[in-house]
Amino acid sequence: MLKLSKKKKVALVLSGGGVKAAAFHVGVCLALQEKGFKFLGGTQEKVDESPHLHDPLAIRTYVGSSAGSFISAALAAGHSIEEVVDGFQMGAGLLRKPPRKTRFRPMGYLDMFRINSPSLEGLYKFFFGNQSVISGGFETLLKNRLKVDGLFTAKGVEQYLRKSVLPTNSFLELGVELFTIATNLDYSKKAVFGPLPTQSKDPEVEFINYVPISDAVAASVSLPPVFSPYGIKNLQGQNVFYFDGEIRDTLSTHVASDVGADLVIASYSIQPYHFTPEVGSLSQFGIPIIINQALYQVVQQKIAKSIQARETANTLISTVAGYFKENGLPPEHAEKLVEIMTKKSGYKRGVDFIYIHPQPQNYEMFFVDHFSLDPEILSRIVKIGFKSAINVLRKYDL
Repeated sequence: MLKLSKKKKVALVLSGGGVKAAAFHVGVCLALQEKGFKFLGGTQEKVDESPHLHDPLAIRTYVGSSAGSFISAALAAGHSIEEVVDGFQMGAGLLRKPPRKTRFRPMGYLDMFRINSPSLEGLYKFFFGNQSVISGGFETLLKNRLKVDGLFTAKGVEQYLRKSVLPTNSFLELGVELFTIATNLDYSKKAVFGPLPTQSKDPEVEFINYVPISDAVAASVSLPPVFSPYGIKNLQGQNVFYFDGEIRDTLSTHVASDVGADLVIASYSIQPYHFTPEVGSLSQFGIPIIINQALYQVVQQKIAKSIQARETANTLISTVAGYFKENGLPPEHAEKLVEIMTKKSGYKRGVDFIYIHPQPQNYEMFFVDHFSLDPEILSRIVKIGFKSAINVLRKYDL
């Protein structure tokens, strides 16, 4: 059995999925804390003074996409998970002690949804414009008339983080590693905001270390069509637009392993609906629910294929090494072949991954509104996250 306390560097990866994903992640973090994990965060001075600095179960690397970027930023900023619960008014009912005084003020819908003014003009032209609506097909109508890039802007999220959550707005001034994932709108690249150098060996990935944390998170949460793409000026002063960090990769666990983490704990809330007699078929719930199921199935398959690819690489490499050993072949040749296979596949040896997600029977996770701030609903989601994590963690020796 894998002994977690023997690992050298622990990373936490949190995916997206709206406020309900954030609540699920909070429940997961409460379970991790219950099992002995510690969350390091804050400025370098605060981290250096932490009594948990050398704890083997201390988490010192955070990777977040979309809603997960918000929670990971709060933890990396030095806030306890109890403070996050209190700040979101999640009312988890799982806290053993009252939260400390927090910089968080309760987050509201006005913080989350800032009206995108140009979109109002675009909607007006769509419904009341003088252009003919019968030329071309329905797709042509949408392309020509509905030139709206999003109903809301994430500028409210940026302001909330900058004023109420972060002790510093620089990735480089934190005492832990924080990576926020977004997608470059116009170049179809993954953007990794964080303390890494700005050069990347992968042409599909760009590393950006000069952007404020609050702007990076705002870019990561900008899911179309709800939020418009978020503009950030590059070093040349040009406005570059980014949107949701989940578009290219649902779980960016590779970022954690790339920076040396050998234990990566990944939390994701996406769980397609599985038929239950008390709910019945989704066909009776209408188009929005059916579309949601389709998207969830696509996302789940992406995650499953990524996990399967890593397991396949591990099996192949282990098989090759075992074959050389069993047949008395030169170990140096085995090591060289394994090295080549590892490099070609991108597989990281010695890295263990723990995946935490809802179970099929947790169908409430599927039906709950992605952006609800109702304390009772959030409390139930937090408990689902807590129980999901406890069920997974009991398989491991701490």
